[in-house]
Amino acid sequence: MSDILEHFRATNALLEGHFLLSSGLHSPQYLQCARALEFAADAARFGRAIAEKYVDSSIETVASPAIGGLVIGFAVAEALNVRFIWTERQNGEMTLRRGFEVREGERILVVEDVITTGGSTRECIAALGKANVVAAASIIDRSNGAADVGVERTALASLAVPSYTPEECPLCIAGIELVKPGSRTPIK
Repeated sequence: MSDILEHFRATNALLEGHFLLSSGLHSPQYLQCARALEFAADAARFGRAIAEKYVDSSIETVASPAIGGLVIGFAVAEALNVRFIWTERQNGEMTLRRGFEVREGERILVVEDVITTGGSTRECIAALGKANVVAAASIIDRSNGAADVGVERTALASLAVPSYTPEECPLCIAGIELVKPGSRTPIK
């Protein structure tokens, strides 16, 4: 686990500050997984590490919520030598698109880069409908095990990173500038 977190630090993928998360919560840390996965060899290494946990699970398909889970999901599917599909939002709802279909009972592993609340993973699982989602996995679990996605879940590394509602955020109270990750611009 420490080597994974060290990789995130070394690639400037573990950011410190005051961040607006996609969940709407605020946090003093943000994991920019795209930075940690810029090199294919790193994505492949993390993908193999996740795949090793499920090699005996008869996984038929890996599915990921777009966009954050795409790179690591593909790497896990490659390591397991199974097909890879993804869900994406359409009109605010997570859905299968691009002609992807799942069979009733198809054994699927849902893979994300980072799990915070588990919301995107739960939405991805719901979009897979009649499939048999065996488990969920991520590189980082920033809920430190607290996020419930409705199926067995594993992560390569866990962090206890606080997140706050905007009304209770001590960073807001302290007047620290809020930044939306990806844009690196202040929120007005």
